Amino acid sequence: MLASLLTLVLLGAGAMALLVWWIGGSVGPLVLQEVCSAEVGGQQARLGPEQAVNAATIAAVAERRGLPARAVTIALAAAYQESDLRNLDHGDRDSLGLFQQRPSQGWGSPDQILDPVYATDRFYDALVKVPDYRELPITVAAQRVQRSAYPDAYADHEARARALASALSGNSAAAFGCAIRLGDYAAEQADQDGLTARARVVRDELGAAFGALEIGGYRAGGVESGHIDGSAHYDGRALDVFFREYDDPQVRRSGWVVAHWLVANADRLGLATVIYDARIWTARRSSEGWRPYTHPSGDATNPTLQHLDHVHVDVARGN
Repeated sequence: MLASLLTLVLLGAGAMALLVWWIGGSVGPLVLQEVCSAEVGGQQARLGPEQAVNAATIAAVAERRGLPARAVTIALAAAYQESDLRNLDHGDRDSLGLFQQRPSQGWGSPDQILDPVYATDRFYDALVKVPDYRELPITVAAQRVQRSAYPDAYADHEARARALASALSGNSAAAFGCAIRLGDYAAEQADQDGLTARARVVRDELGAAFGALEIGGYRAGGVESGHIDGSAHYDGRALDVFFREYDDPQVRRSGWVVAHWLVANADRLGLATVIYDARIWTARRSSEGWRPYTHPSGDATNPTLQHLDHVHVDVARGN
């Protein structure tokens, strides 16, 4: 029988809880608790998987609307206070969702409010009508939208909201990561459009969250060349989201919004790999966060090979 040793350690941003296992000479991380973390300027925000998905949605909707990181900070502080970043199906009186919006107060139907994208859009609809919201204190701006009975409570979440907004808005590159357990997925074949079912869901959800994106890396009938041997593109499991003007800091920032959104949704969507801006995140080594990336060819100068001009994402191969 192979000897085995389990040792509890703490690794990565936010001291993510892991087991390091040794079995028959093989060593690797085993995630005990799935957790996501943003760390910016010494301030840290730790989130569970559901919270991470909702926080990334708040940032994605702001990106689609062209709103600044300040708007994301305000929305995150409000959602922290109202629901702890959870899509609640209950609340005070008829309050629902991330922001505890009330159907009786004209925020929408219950089904609409329980859609995080819709709820976030409605929050921003109200926020952009607040004069000088970018200059107002976070708690004041949030209260102008929410009209809470506890107007000062939003300030309790400001520091975490700032760190999370900086990362998820792409202003702090590679500052957001998730440690997740490897899922068990059935193998899938590419359909006529060149994508597996899971990859197609990723494509469609990127469009729903961000609106118009230039997404490629696949085609009807499949991709047969242009990538390294064994590439997930050949299996229909991979997509590329292009940000071609990679020398523009704002374009690079937008790329990180998408890259961080993908990592936040990795557990839910069954993602295996995200690569952008010469950094790589993988589900198998997710406890290590973003790592430096060099193309297998060894070419560290080609911007496409280093993924400076596109975000690569692929879904798990499956068994």
